[in-house]
Amino acid sequence: MARTAVSYTALTPNGHTSDVAGTTIDSTLVTNGVVINGVDPERTVLRVANTAAGAKNVTVKTGTGPQSWMAGQGDLVVSVAANTGKEFVGPFTSAHFQQRGSQLYIDFESGFTGTITVFKLPKAY
Repeated sequence: MARTAVSYTALTPNGHTSDVAGTTIDSTLVTNGVVINGVDPERTVLRVANTAAGAKNVTVKTGTGPQSWMAGQGDLVVSVAANTGKEFVGPFTSAHFQQRGSQLYIDFESGFTGTITVFKLPKAY
């Protein structure tokens, strides 16, 4: 099945960004995973919240293709604590995590429930 596309929430330079609910991590996201299209890995940060009764892993998949010359370092696996656990993951090195076609892939451990929010860091002014 196709991965579910999740869009960016842009952070506002020299201002503020109101908190957003994020995308619900349901059985479809756990089964198919997430894709961020048009990714800028060095300016991408994930906020992953876990509402499952036990700690669960979120995995940022290593990249494929010639641009991912650091892919041999493998996937990034982060444990998110049970119930109200929240982790910020990233920014990322494009040479390690960027997929062909400027995409980033994220997978969730079976039974993961909660939310994912994808933030885009602004460029410095």
